[in-house]
Amino acid sequence: MRELTAGKGGGNAGNGRAVAPGGPWRRIDFMRYRLWSAVCSFVLLVAAIGSLAVNGLNLGIDFTGGTLVEVRYLEPVSPGVVREVLDGSEFRGAAVQPFGTPRELLIRVPPNAGPGGDKALLSERLLTVLRAGGREIEMRRVEFVGPQVGEELTRAGALAVLYALGGILVYVSLRFQFRFSLGAIAALVHDVLIVLGFFSFTRMDFDLSVLAALLAVVGYSLNDTIVIFDRLRERFRHMIKATPVEVINTSLNQTLRRTLVTSLTTLLVLFALFLLGGEIIRAFSVALIVGVLIGTYSSIYVASAVTLALGVSRQDLVPAEKEGAP
Repeated sequence: MRELTAGKGGGNAGNGRAVAPGGPWRRIDFMRYRLWSAVCSFVLLVAAIGSLAVNGLNLGIDFTGGTLVEVRYLEPVSPGVVREVLDGSEFRGAAVQPFGTPRELLIRVPPNAGPGGDKALLSERLLTVLRAGGREIEMRRVEFVGPQVGEELTRAGALAVLYALGGILVYVSLRFQFRFSLGAIAALVHDVLIVLGFFSFTRMDFDLSVLAALLAVVGYSLNDTIVIFDRLRERFRHMIKATPVEVINTSLNQTLRRTLVTSLTTLLVLFALFLLGGEIIRAFSVALIVGVLIGTYSSIYVASAVTLALGVSRQDLVPAEKEGAP
């Protein structure tokens, strides 16, 4: 690959050498490994789609409907023991999982279980069943979501993601060029599927907070991709004799520091939320951590590689000069 050098000004249009404002940058041949990254992405996508097809998502009560009850025992208790107690009552099929400490449990009661849709009556009956084993228990909170509301939220959430991707496709097409928009959409679909696959594989609850995190991941990844595309368009205009691979490598090297600083500072905040935020926002912070990591990778190796594979060139970004123009 042609040497990438740093200097002053906007670039040397005569020799096609890259210019890195502010001093020399690391020279990494990113596109040299694009085939390996394609294999890695393919494996991750197949695993994610396979897990979604086999296991599906462990939808939270926001989408499935039912009653969510948080209880606290005075002594540590096994979720398996509580599950056996509930299976022997009208709450058969309720999901029980740890929530924070060994003394706290989260119980999800299906819509058709328990004494109808009366939240107060259901919570009282649930406490009676749980106290039958002789354990002291305290009710912390009760949340009720009807089945119709859950279906509406599921439909609205799916449409929100689709509308976001469609709007991004139009925006990038107008701002850059259609090949760039396909590269950006490929990266975003890549990120969304892998985050969904992660939640499917780990069986973590997928609720409204995770959906919000997923939309935030879309925005974060797009922002990173737009920064790279802006530099790519600028380099194409200055590096006249350089090949598309050289232009893309130069653009990625010049934006690498910004990408790493942004990602690391974001991850620092997210890990603080994960460690200190408690169980309520744990799934939200996990979704963002996975999304930021995979989004940083896809901005470099998916968006840029797909744009290159589609044949982007200087002619796509620089208008041809008309004959006889001054």
